[in-house]
Amino acid sequence: MTADAIVFQSPCNLSVRSLELRSLAEGDVEVEVSYSGISTGTERLLWDGSMPPFPGMGYPLVPGYETVGRVVRTQGDCGLAVGDHVFVPGSYSFEGVHNLFGGAGSRLVVQASRAVRLDAAPTADMVLLALAATAYHTVSYGGTRAPDTPPDLIVGHGVMGRLLARLTVAAGAAAPVVWETQAQRREGAEGYSVVHPDEDDRKNYRAIYDVSGDAEILHRVIPRLDKGGEVVLAGFYKQNISFAYAPAFMREAQIRVAAEWKRADLLAVTELVQTGRLSLDGLLTHTETPAHASAAYATAFGDPQCLKMVLDWRH
Repeated sequence: MTADAIVFQSPCNLSVRSLELRSLAEGDVEVEVSYSGISTGTERLLWDGSMPPFPGMGYPLVPGYETVGRVVRTQGDCGLAVGDHVFVPGSYSFEGVHNLFGGAGSRLVVQASRAVRLDAAPTADMVLLALAATAYHTVSYGGTRAPDTPPDLIVGHGVMGRLLARLTVAAGAAAPVVWETQAQRREGAEGYSVVHPDEDDRKNYRAIYDVSGDAEILHRVIPRLDKGGEVVLAGFYKQNISFAYAPAFMREAQIRVAAEWKRADLLAVTELVQTGRLSLDGLLTHTETPAHASAAYATAFGDPQCLKMVLDWRH
């Protein structure tokens, strides 16, 4: 079996290739892909070659961990059936390349236990479930411990920042403030306020969540903490992070790193979306076909007007 896939041949060198799919093993399903998303965080680092050492890293590679589609074949007793619609958070489908994260293809072979069944045929915005799960995990820890303090300040109003703010409001917590330096990205708030950092003089935030990926962020936000407040690093940082000790000392600041989502987070946000408690509306701004993948990735990584780019594999 073969399938078309996005392949990063080397940094900044992309192609669409027909690759051999691995055979189905017990408990696997084959998924016909409808849509896959382009991540402007980790996927950008894979694209430009700046990803720090990471398990499975190497070129050529198939990226992508935001995929929705339909099950077309199953192997053994796997809990899914032909015709089921699913979200797939990446795969190890393709032979002869690195699968990091292996979701950007026309067909995928994946363990059924990794896929999440959806209630109906997926719309393009369902690719955002992985980002929503990442935002949810920053507070929930994947259900492994008691939830943490929700953010009262979020740094960055991209898709991740918007999802985190929407989740905070949906949970019934006080509406957070969001910092955003780009004027065009200060629009689109739903139930919370977005301001330029220079317009905010507050210095008693209890929980500041950074989703900007700015390695200098601690210098900016620690002086804004209340005594004993926390900064959560929820972006992905390709440079080392440092901070001035004296301001952190005076505030007894806590600094926490939020890692990738767990399955419990993904299941939770899927339920929130499918029951209407979390909206994904207005977060997708661009759609392209795989035939125009090079232009799609250039737009996703270079156009500030692009919040989220989706590849449409249906044709």
